[in-house]
Amino acid sequence: MVSASSSIDGKTVLVTGGAGFIGSHLVEELMKRGCDMRVLDDFSSGKPENLSSLRKDAIIKGDVTDLVKVEMVMKDVDIVFHEAAQTSVQRSIREPILTNQANVIGTLHVLMAARKAGVKKVILASSAAVYGDPGKPCVESMQPVPLSPYAASKASAEAYCMMYYHLYGMATVCLRYFNVYGPRQDPASEYASVIPRFAACFAAGKRPTVFGDGRQSRDFVFISDVVKANMLAAERDVSGECINIASGTRVTVSELVKAFRDVTGKQLEPEHAPPRPGDIQHSVADIRKAKKLLGFSPAISLYDGLRQTMENNIS
Repeated sequence: MVSASSSIDGKTVLVTGGAGFIGSHLVEELMKRGCDMRVLDDFSSGKPENLSSLRKDAIIKGDVTDLVKVEMVMKDVDIVFHEAAQTSVQRSIREPILTNQANVIGTLHVLMAARKAGVKKVILASSAAVYGDPGKPCVESMQPVPLSPYAASKASAEAYCMMYYHLYGMATVCLRYFNVYGPRQDPASEYASVIPRFAACFAAGKRPTVFGDGRQSRDFVFISDVVKANMLAAERDVSGECINIASGTRVTVSELVKAFRDVTGKQLEPEHAPPRPGDIQHSVADIRKAKKLLGFSPAISLYDGLRQTMENNIS
């Protein structure tokens, strides 16, 4: 059963982290829907060029750890998409306090300011990392088992969202993203995900690096499907829920290399490096809850998504 919906078109919307990979795609879709846009971003990883189509006065430079700034941009907002975060597992291991400040304190500031401003709904970008490494499809009813400071920070952010729903009646939804990919992911970053790193290697004709034996697996979901899920979460009458957003399909890293070979026609052999600390061995989502509550169904196959990534993300 799919919940009733209310259009987001024309609403006043805030996207934190809106200059980033996922945030900027959300901004584009919201602009198409005629929303009155605001973006809060400190540009530590987000790029100004990702917001080139947005009017300058809608872009506020600032950090979610600055409560005064968050309260200022929150006035008269209807819906918040909270994408701002420190997203690297490896960096979180090195800098757990910074990760906690950005992801936990930052989320608490967003919730405090949203409640004060009378915001109708807050949608949190959470992560599959909260599940740990369960060895079976991840279902939302599982107890979180964070295996890194990043994962612990996302589990804590979710807990604050659920608390605000139960204690204050604020509409909150936590979307547990699995491995999101697509145009605008930065392949040059130290913390780049596997698909943009592989895309850059195949574009340049260089052998990709595989950490571990390549048998580790992930659930890859294309950016347009993630944007669609966010729109559904904003419009459906759903609150106080954590929901997996994924393809529901497990792909090993070795299979991913093969897919890149097929898409590019380049028969590159990977180089192997030791596994990275904090990396999860296997991750795949059960997406039945997303289908039931949001009416969500992924539309882009891995091969189509990789083609679009290669065409649009790599010069």
